[in-house]
Amino acid sequence: MSVAELASKRITGYVNWHRNRRKHLFGNTLELVLAGLREAGPDHVAITGDLVNLATRAEIEAARLWLETHFAPHKTTLVPGNHDAYVPGALARATQAWRPWLNSDAPRPDGTLFPSYRRRGPIALIGCSTANATLPFMATGEFGHKQARAAGKLLDQAGQDGLFRVVLIHHPPVRNAALWHKRMRGVGHFAKMLKQHGAELVLHGHTHLDTLHHLKGKDGAVPVVGIASSSQGPGGRKPLAGFNLFEIAGEPGDWHITHKRMQLGTGAAGFVENQAGLISVEKTLS
Repeated sequence: MSVAELASKRITGYVNWHRNRRKHLFGNTLELVLAGLREAGPDHVAITGDLVNLATRAEIEAARLWLETHFAPHKTTLVPGNHDAYVPGALARATQAWRPWLNSDAPRPDGTLFPSYRRRGPIALIGCSTANATLPFMATGEFGHKQARAAGKLLDQAGQDGLFRVVLIHHPPVRNAALWHKRMRGVGHFAKMLKQHGAELVLHGHTHLDTLHHLKGKDGAVPVVGIASSSQGPGGRKPLAGFNLFEIAGEPGDWHITHKRMQLGTGAAGFVENQAGLISVEKTLS
C-alpha cells in the first residue's frame, strides 16, 4: 500500500486490521471454505460483498484474479459491500474490475449496474447495492427510493414470470440488525418494497453473523439470512467461517426452501464434521 493510499480513511482501517481483525481472519480459512463449496457443488453462488478490506488498487486486482480463478461469472452473482467502497473512487474501480460478476443478463436502459437482474432456471437474482464511501469509524450503507423503485419493478417482472425471487444486498435490511454506525440507511424503503412487490428470500452480509430474520412481504413473511465472514478463523468473537446452502423446489405459491448452514468444524461437542472439515445444520425456512 502506498503512502498516498494511507493518507485517507484507510489509515484507521489499517490500524484496526492490525490491532484486531488480522488475528482471526484469513490464514487458510478461505481455502477451506472454497473446498467446502467445491464439494457441495452449488448450481449458483451468491457473494454479498466485502471482497477487499481497504479497497486499494492492488486489493481490487487481487480480488478480480481470485474471482476468475474460482468463480465462473455465469454461475456467480456478486453485490458490493462497504469495504469495496472504502474511500471515494474505490467503488467505481471495483465495479469496473468485477463487472462480469455484477452485470445483469441484459444491460439496464439507463446504464446503471444496480439493481441487477439475472435469471437462472426458475430463480431470479436481484442484486442491490448499499456500498458507499463513509467517514472514518462509519460503515453505513445506503438504499434509496430510486433503487427501491427500480428493484420493485424487477421483483414484479420476476413474479409475473413465475420465478423464485432472491434479493442480494450487503447491509442487513432489518432494523437494529447492525450497530448504528454500521446500519443501512433506507431500511424503510426496503421494507416498503417487499410489502408492495414481494420476494421469496433475501441474502445479506456485513454483520459476520449467522442470522435469520423475517420481513413482511406481499404474500407472507420473507426470510432474511445473514452469514459469517468466509475468512473468520478460530479464536474470534464472531462465528467461524462458512456459507449458506439452499435447495429450492416447488412452484409459484408453493415454494420450498431447505437451508443448510455450513460452518467450519472445531471438533467441539455437538458438531459433526464432514470430509471438508465443515458441519451442517439443516433448517426449513418458512
